[in-house]
Amino acid sequence: MAERLSDKNIHIGPSDYVAWQKDNKMCFIRMEGRMFGDVPLNLELRLSVEDSPNSGGVAIDSIRCAKLALDRKQGGVLTAPSAYLCKHPPEQFTDDEAYTMTNAFIQGE
Repeated sequence: MAERLSDKNIHIGPSDYVAWQKDNKMCFIRMEGRMFGDVPLNLELRLSVEDSPNSGGVAIDSIRCAKLALDRKQGGVLTAPSAYLCKHPPEQFTDDEAYTMTNAFIQGE
C-alpha cells in the first residue's frame, strides 16, 4: 500500500485462550478495497485450525537452535531465536528484524 491505514480502519482482536475452543484456533479476516476500474471488493475469510500440530514446526526450530547453541558452548537466553519463535520473548523485535537475526544466529554470525 502506498499509505498506512489509519488506526480506526484496523482492528486485531485478542488472542487469549478460549476454553470452549479447546485446541482449535479461529481467525476472521475482513478486507474492503477497490480493484481495477474502481470496482469495490469485499472479502470475508474464516480460518479454523487445530493449534497443536501447527506448533510442531516452531518446537523443532527451537530445538535446532538450542542444539546449535550447545554445540557452540553458548548459554543463556538465545535472543534472536526467542524473538522469532516465541510469543513472549524476553526482548521484542519486529518480525523482519527477528527473522534476520535468527538467520544470522544460525549462520554463526
